[in-house]
Amino acid sequence: MTGFVEAVVSGKMSEVRSALAGLDEPARRALGDELVADVRRRRDAWWWQGEAATLAVAAVGTLSTPTKVAALLGRRSVWLSGVDAAPVVDVARERGVTWLADVAYKLADRLPRDRMVVGWRFVAGLLLAEKAPPPTGDDFVRGWAAAQGWPAPRGTRLPTVDRLRADPFLDALLPRLFEVDGVGTELAHGDGTGTDSNALPRALAALAAEGRLDRAVLLNGVLGRLLRGDRPGALRPFLVLHDLLAPTPDEVAVRSNAYLRLLADGPGPVARTAQRTLREAGDAAEPEALWEAARTVLARPEKALVRAQVSWLDRLARQHPGQAPAIGAVLAVAADHPDAGLRERALTLAQRHGHRPVAVTTVAEARDDLPPPLPAAAAPPPIDDVDELVEEVAAALRGQWPTGVLERVMDGLVRLGTRERDRVGAALRPVLHRAHVTEYHQSWARFMPAAQVNGILLAAAGIGDATRRRDYWASVLATSRSDQATSGRPAPMWLYRLRLAEAGQRMDGHDDPGLLSAPTSATGAIEPAVLYERLAALGDRPYWQWDCGQAFLRLPAVVDEPLAARAEALGTTAGIELAAWLRGEIVPVPAQEVVTVGRRERSRGRDWSYDSLPERRRLVALTPSADVDDRFGLLTLTPPAIGSRTYGTADLWPAVLPGHRGVVAAHVLPELAMAAQEDLGGEGPVLLTLAECTGAGGPALDLAMAYGLCARHEADRVAALDALLLLAAAGDLDAPAVGGHLGEIGAQGQVILTRAVTPLRDALAAEAATATGVRIEVPGLADVAARGGGSRLVAEARRLTATLAA
Repeated sequence: MTGFVEAVVSGKMSEVRSALAGLDEPARRALGDELVADVRRRRDAWWWQGEAATLAVAAVGTLSTPTKVAALLGRRSVWLSGVDAAPVVDVARERGVTWLADVAYKLADRLPRDRMVVGWRFVAGLLLAEKAPPPTGDDFVRGWAAAQGWPAPRGTRLPTVDRLRADPFLDALLPRLFEVDGVGTELAHGDGTGTDSNALPRALAALAAEGRLDRAVLLNGVLGRLLRGDRPGALRPFLVLHDLLAPTPDEVAVRSNAYLRLLADGPGPVARTAQRTLREAGDAAEPEALWEAARTVLARPEKALVRAQVSWLDRLARQHPGQAPAIGAVLAVAADHPDAGLRERALTLAQRHGHRPVAVTTVAEARDDLPPPLPAAAAPPPIDDVDELVEEVAAALRGQWPTGVLERVMDGLVRLGTRERDRVGAALRPVLHRAHVTEYHQSWARFMPAAQVNGILLAAAGIGDATRRRDYWASVLATSRSDQATSGRPAPMWLYRLRLAEAGQRMDGHDDPGLLSAPTSATGAIEPAVLYERLAALGDRPYWQWDCGQAFLRLPAVVDEPLAARAEALGTTAGIELAAWLRGEIVPVPAQEVVTVGRRERSRGRDWSYDSLPERRRLVALTPSADVDDRFGLLTLTPPAIGSRTYGTADLWPAVLPGHRGVVAAHVLPELAMAAQEDLGGEGPVLLTLAECTGAGGPALDLAMAYGLCARHEADRVAALDALLLLAAAGDLDAPAVGGHLGEIGAQGQVILTRAVTPLRDALAAEAATATGVRIEVPGLADVAARGGGSRLVAEARRLTATLAA
C-alpha cells in the first residue's frame, strides 16, 4: 500500500490533498487504479465520515470519469453521512474537471433509499457548487424533505420558512413532494430542534400566504396525495398542511369530487378531514353526489365518522325540508351498522325525516354456525427447476425472506446446487450482481437468517472467497452451548444460524437429497409419515445434525406407536430417535405460569423512551421438568422486562415448534403485547399461524388472543378475530379464559379495552344470540352489566344479558 492509499484509508485529509497537488493526469490515474483495487480488496471494511470524506476527495482527484467516481462512492460499504462536499469541489477545481454534477446525478440514481437520505447533503453540495438543477427521483426528493428537519451542521439554524424561501431546489422539487410515496414521514421530522413537528407544513402555508408559492398548486398536491393514499404517519403532514391552508368554500366547490372520494374511501383521519371540510363549505357538493358518498360512509366501521355523518345529514334534512325524504332513505343505510347506538339513532332520524323502512334481513340474522375448520395449507412443492429457484431468489432479494420462502430456497439450493452446480451458478450470478448481494460477517448480522443466506447464495454462484466462507461455517458449527446461553439470542436465531451453516457446507457435496426438515405444511410442520419416508430413503447414509434436529421439532405432539415401531425397525440412529419422538418421549410440555413484569431499569444519562414505556405487562413463564435437557431454551422462558431488547423473531417461532402451540405463544407474547401497548404493527399474522398450529395452547395462547384483540392497528385486530374464529371452529378456543385475561389486563390499564369491542362483537354479540337463539353462560358478563355508568361496554353487556335471559 502506498502512502497515498494509506492516508485515504486513515482519513488524513491534509495528506491526501497534499499528495494530489501538482500531479499530472497519468500520475493521478495510476493512483486512481491503485485506490480502486485497494477498496475492492477491503470488501468487509466500512468507510465512515472521515474515511468516506478522504475517499471522495481521492476519487474526484484521481479517477477519469464521473461513472467511475460514482461507482466507487456508491459502494454499499461507503457511508456519505456527514461528508462535506466543499473539499471535493476544491479538488475538482484544482484539477479542472467539469463533471461534478454528473457525479451527483449518478449517485442520486445509484444510492439506495437509506443511503441517499443520509448522503443527501453531500450530493446536494455538489449540485449547488455547479449551479445544476436537482434530480427529481424519489430518493433525492426524500432526502430533500428529510434535510428540512435535520439539525444545523454548525451555527444558528434559520427558521424553516426563511430557509425554504431561499432554497434553490424548492420550485423544482415541490411538485414531487406530493407524488413520492412515504415522503410524509420525512416532513414530520420538524424544524431540526425537536420542538415543532409541523414546521414544514407551516412554512409552506406561510409561503403560499405571501405569494411565494401558488396556493392552488399546494391544495391540488395535497388532495392528490391523499387520494393516492399512504401509511397513516406519512399522510399526517399533508392533513396538517390542508388545515393550515383552510380552503375557502369556492376552493372546495371546484374540488368537491375529490373531497367526496376521500370522504367515502379515505382512511379514517382523511375521511374526517374531507367530511369536516365539505360540511363547513355549505352547499359545495351536488346533493346526489353527497348522498351517494354518505351511503358508503354510513357502512364504515369508524363510529366517530358515522356519528358525524348522521348529525350532518340530520342538519341538512332540517335545512332543506324538500330533500328530507331522500336524506331519510340515506340514513336508513345505517340499519345494518354493528354499533347498536348508532343504528338506533340513524333509524330514528330516518323515520323522523319521512323514511318508512321495509322489513330487511340483517347480516346477523343470516349467520350460520361456524363451518368446520380447514386444515392448514400445504407447503408449496419442492423446487425442482433451476429457473424456478432463481425466480424465487430474485423475488426474495427484492423484498423479505419469509420463513416459508427461506426454507424452500434452502432446500432447493442444497439439492439443485449439488446436482446442477454449473447451471445454478450461471443463473444466479447476474441476479446476485444486480441485487448487490454481499456477505455479512459483522456481529449484528450473524444471527439474521436473511443476511446469512447470502453466503449460501454466493457459494452456489461461485462468487467470493470459498475458503474463508468454509472456515466461517465450520466455526459456527463448532460453537459451544455455553456461547448460545450467554449470547442472549432467541433459540430460532441460533437454530437458523446453525442450519444455514450446515446448508453452506452441504454445497460442496454431490446429489444432496434435500432437507429432512423441509415442511409439509404452511405452518412449518412435517407429517410424521413423510419424515419416516425421508429417513427410510436416506438409509444408513450420514445425516446432518441440525437439519435432522429441526425435522424432529416440527413433528406434531401426538403418539403414533405403529409408525414408531416401523421407524425403530429402520435400525438407524435417526430412525430410533424418530421412534422416541413418536412415542412422546422427547419434548415434554413445560409448565406455564402467568406473571406480571414491570419496566426495565432506567439507563444512565438521557433515557428518553423510559417514561413512555407501559408500566405493567402480563406474560407467561415456561419451566420444563428438572430432567429435561433444554439445550437452546426452547422450553424455558423468563419473561423480559418492558423495554428490553427484542429481536423480532415472532415470525420464526411457529416454524420451529409448530406442534407446540402454547410454547410458541409464550415466546411471541412480548411482541404481541407491544402491538397492544405500544406502536408495534404487523403482528397479526403470527396469531393466524398460531391458530393453524397444533398442540395444547394453555394460558399463553389465551393471553395472546387477548392482546391481539386489543392491538393498536386495525389490521392486527382483524387477524386476531380470524384466529379466534379458527380456534373456535376447531374446538380449541377457551373463551372464558380469553375473556378473563381481557378483563384483567383491561382493569389494570394495560390495554385499551374498547379496541376489542368491534372484533368481539363480530365474533359473538347480542345480535348473534338474537338471530340464532343460542343461549350460553358467559362468565363475568353479569359483573360487567352490574357496573355503574353508561359506557358502551356496560350498555352492550346489559343488552346481551337481557337477550340471553329472554
